[in-house]
Amino acid sequence: MSDAEEGSTNPRRWKFQFFVRMVWPERNLVMTAYPEETVKSVLAQIAWVTGMPLKELRVIYNGKQLQLEKTLEECGIENDCNLNIVGRLRSGLYPAASHTIDCVLSLLGQVWTCNTQRSCEALNTLTGLITRYFNLPGFVELFAASNAPAMLVAVYNKPCGARTGKLAESCITYFLSCARAKNSQSVSSGAVMEFCKQLRKIGRGRDDHLYVSCRNTLGHLLETIGVSYGSGSVKKRVSLHDVFSFVPELADRLLMGLDNSKQCRNITRPSLGDVLDFKTFLAPLRNQIILQQQLLRGFVSGDGNCSVEKDDDQLLAEEVDYLRLVFLRLLSTMDECFNCMAECMVDKEPGGKGFVLYPSWSMYLRILKELYDTSKVFDGAEEMFWTILRLHKNMLSALVVGFVRIGDEHRWILDNRSVTTFECRRHLAMVLFPIEREDFDMFHEMLIDRSQVLAESFEYIGGAKPESLRSGLFMEFKNEEATGPGVLREWFVLVCRGIFDSRHALFVACPNDCRRFYPNPASKVHPRHLEYFRFAGRVIALALSKKVQVGIVFDRVFFMQLAGIHVTLEDIRDADPYLYRSCKQILEMDANFIDSDALGLTFVREVEELGCRKVVELCPGGKSLVMNSHNREHYVDLLIQHCFVKSISEQVSNFAKGFADILSSSKVQEFFQRLELEDLDWMLHGSDNTISIEDWKAHTKYQGYEESDCEISWFWEIVGRMSAQQRRVLIFFWTSVKYLPVEGFRGLPSPLFICRTTEPSNRLPSSHTCFYQLCFPQYSSMAVMHDRFGVITQEHIACSFGTS
Repeated sequence: MSDAEEGSTNPRRWKFQFFVRMVWPERNLVMTAYPEETVKSVLAQIAWVTGMPLKELRVIYNGKQLQLEKTLEECGIENDCNLNIVGRLRSGLYPAASHTIDCVLSLLGQVWTCNTQRSCEALNTLTGLITRYFNLPGFVELFAASNAPAMLVAVYNKPCGARTGKLAESCITYFLSCARAKNSQSVSSGAVMEFCKQLRKIGRGRDDHLYVSCRNTLGHLLETIGVSYGSGSVKKRVSLHDVFSFVPELADRLLMGLDNSKQCRNITRPSLGDVLDFKTFLAPLRNQIILQQQLLRGFVSGDGNCSVEKDDDQLLAEEVDYLRLVFLRLLSTMDECFNCMAECMVDKEPGGKGFVLYPSWSMYLRILKELYDTSKVFDGAEEMFWTILRLHKNMLSALVVGFVRIGDEHRWILDNRSVTTFECRRHLAMVLFPIEREDFDMFHEMLIDRSQVLAESFEYIGGAKPESLRSGLFMEFKNEEATGPGVLREWFVLVCRGIFDSRHALFVACPNDCRRFYPNPASKVHPRHLEYFRFAGRVIALALSKKVQVGIVFDRVFFMQLAGIHVTLEDIRDADPYLYRSCKQILEMDANFIDSDALGLTFVREVEELGCRKVVELCPGGKSLVMNSHNREHYVDLLIQHCFVKSISEQVSNFAKGFADILSSSKVQEFFQRLELEDLDWMLHGSDNTISIEDWKAHTKYQGYEESDCEISWFWEIVGRMSAQQRRVLIFFWTSVKYLPVEGFRGLPSPLFICRTTEPSNRLPSSHTCFYQLCFPQYSSMAVMHDRFGVITQEHIACSFGTS
């Protein structure tokens, strides 16, 4: 910018006095020139003082560029006029973009020197240029390399310029929105980084809303395209050191938020934005540290093929040390946060009265994920991380159950099962099921004859569309009034009993545990056996999704195949104890004895199929391959795979397909990988523990009765005298729950209710199984009550009295 004024040092000659004001960096110069001097000579003086290259400078007067060889007098420069001196960018590969950037800089020069009205017009014109030319090849790269970001930020920060400042802010914000556009992301990071740097220089950082917006946009670009290296003739980029510059402020913000979360438990601090920004800027730095470690160890050659410039863009030792310090500080703070959680939850039963998960704890899992990923970078850090989580496994489980609703982002927790509980693993598996919509019009309706439960259920479930089954089930038994969840729970038990009944030849029970099943290799005797396995997969998945314990469990060989895990000798211990012992003996026998061929074994197996026996080779040429001490392990493995994998692969595959029909995705293996076999046992079968009367009482409420009433005292005394079987029958009558959850009564979706009725005292108790209500009148004596309950606790008639 320049001002020209008349001087009076020589009465015969006058000269121009120029006041040169530079926008960035802010600087004022005073220069003189005579009218006969050329424009070029004036620019030469400016170039000499400022260090800017002469060939890149030009002068704008009244909107026109002055010719370098003309004199000031020939250009018609008047007293007290304004001139704009701008630097022309080299066009290189982008002449059109270069010309446009010149216009941008010229407009910004006008903004700085003109009145408010003209400045606002110039800023509006500038926004229009960005709109029109943002996607012009080279525009964004040249914009970032020019003085434009610095000049725009200077206008935004200009004192006494509220109107122009707002327009500059709007212009920058619009540029950011263009940068986020899908077709512009790969070239925009350098320009957005420049805005961040300039806002920091003027002290607008950390909490300034425009700076935060720029930082968020840069984070979005880094997450989308990674660390950008630029293209074309302009080598503007976001370096790793640029990325690192954000970590201290983000780490401090995160630590402050965690400290606040311990004090203000009802406020969500730190915010999701803080955590996501920290994650975005930390991830490329972690990757760089790993790469540098690999380079040091010789895993990656430094021959130029590496995506990181070895000399120019490696993290410095002090930067790596700082990241380790951030990890330690955050891990220590998370330890304190867990202790604070534990204090809040002392003596509070999960899901019980007074149990509260505060909103401020909701970000803990995301922070732990970043700490876990970072722990892999530094020696000894991973063990430190898992040690802290082992100390707080119950709190970790509470966070998982309380806040994880869907998705895979918390699967990392299962990388170390010692920090997980059953509730944690079960929840991480259960989130793979879709959320059931309570739309009764969409429910899949079934009307089942009790005498044909398996066959009719197969037709209803096997022929249904998966989306129909995921919407919910509504069923009733023929000629019975009862409907609702209680009836549905009973149906699950009955249909599973039919599926796993040995008479249907679909599954085989383990010799040592009749509750444990795996697919029957000879199931093909059933003409539609593969369809039934898909049906079985659907039923089991539905039962799990609705948390109904059906009283059966899977054998390990079945579980391992569903999880996609290789079946080994130890896995067949329950399925075939005889084969297990035989294989163990082969592996433990003296090598010389084995090599003598005393056993006479080759790589074959004799099988029976549809009443016929035949010899099957375990591998090509197995008949002529003699088992010896060198290949006996291979022989045992092939034998196991043939007996328990290959022979039932079709059955397992169809069961898995049916199971996948109910999941929100087809990740059947992932569902079972998230669980231990014992977890699945508890989910399918429920508790084997003796029913606790005290636990029963603690989860029972009263309607129409008071806990102190004599009828309630009689009831619990009668229950205390019942056999274990009678108690189970009573619970089934009351709730249609055949097998209690592993947590006991706490695991039921609702407390139990004892309700007083106005019926005559000669009436038997009744129940509303949907609502877990047991109803009975005021009996005249404990003997009468004992007699009435003795009737309904006979298993063969108990199901006749539940009404809903």
